[in-house]
Amino acid sequence: MRVLLTGGGGMLGSSIAERWHTQRPDDDLVVATRSDADLRDRAQTHAFIERRKPDAIIHAAAKVGGIQAKIAQPTPYLLDNLLLDSSVLSAAIDLEIPELLYISSGAIYPASVDQPISEDDLLTGALENANEGYALAKIAAGKVCAYASRQFGYNYRVAAPSNLYGPNDDYSLGHGHLVAAAIAKIHAAHTNGDDMVEVWGDGTARREFTYVLDLAAWLVDQVGSLGEWPEVLNLGCGVDHSIAEYYEAAKAVVGYTGAFSFDTSKPSGVPQRLLDSSRARALGWNPQTTIESGMAASYEKFLADQHTSTDADSTTERRR
Repeated sequence: MRVLLTGGGGMLGSSIAERWHTQRPDDDLVVATRSDADLRDRAQTHAFIERRKPDAIIHAAAKVGGIQAKIAQPTPYLLDNLLLDSSVLSAAIDLEIPELLYISSGAIYPASVDQPISEDDLLTGALENANEGYALAKIAAGKVCAYASRQFGYNYRVAAPSNLYGPNDDYSLGHGHLVAAAIAKIHAAHTNGDDMVEVWGDGTARREFTYVLDLAAWLVDQVGSLGEWPEVLNLGCGVDHSIAEYYEAAKAVVGYTGAFSFDTSKPSGVPQRLLDSSRARALGWNPQTTIESGMAASYEKFLADQHTSTDADSTTERRR
C-alpha cells in the first residue's frame, strides 16, 4: 500500500512518519513537505499527487497557530486552509483515490456547548471568535469529505483531535499552542533568571491536550480501514486541565522557581473544551500518556533541539 502524507514537517505529520516506518515497514509512505509542492496551488498539487499515485492520503497539512496569532492575523487561517484543503481534496476526488484521512480539530465545535463535546454537536451553534476562521476552513473540508464519500463511495473520514503537544511542537512565542508556549516561556524565564512569567487570562479555562505520539501510533494502524469510522471521529485523551495547571506542570519539568502573573485583560478562549471520544474508544483508541510524562518528554526534546540549534549556530560562526 502506498500512502501520501501531507504536512510531513509538522508535529503530527512528523510523528506519523516516525511511527509508520516502525509499525508498517512493508507499506510505502510518501512524505510531502512544503518544498515538494505548494498545496495552495491547485494545479501543482494535482500534478504532485498524480505522480505519486497513492492508494490513500493522510492530509495533515494546515496553517496552525496559537490564540495570539489567530486573533492578530485571522485572514490566512481561513484563506490558506481553504486553498490547500481544496487543492488536496479536489485532486483526490479527480484521481479517484479511494481513501483519505483528513486531520481536523476540536475547534470545529461551537463555543457554547455541553461538555464533553460529541460529534453530533457539529454546526449546532456559533464558533469561538478567536478560532472562527480556522474552524470554518476545517468544517468546510470535513463536509467535502462527507459529500465525496456519499457521492462516489470513497472512504474519506475526518479525525477531530483535541489540542496536541509533544516532540516537534512549535515553541515560537505567539504561534505555539498552550503547552509549547508554557514550556518556552518558562524555560526562557528560568534561563534568564526572571522571577515572573505572564499568562494570558485568569488561568481557569480548561483544555484537553493529547500526546501526539499516542495519536500518531493509532492513526497509522487505522489507515486502510477508515470505512469503519463515522464521518467525524473525536480523538482526545479524555482528561482536561486548567491553563494554570498546565503552567504548573511546565514549571515542574523545567525546574523553575518563580511565579505567574495572570493578565485578565487578555483573552483565554472558551471556558472549557473537552471531547467525547467514546466512539473512537469503541474502535480501540486508548491513549496512555499522562500530561506529566508527556510534558517531561516534550521538554527533553525541546532541550535537545535547543542544543542542536546552538551547535549549528556555533559551527556557522566558526566558518565565517
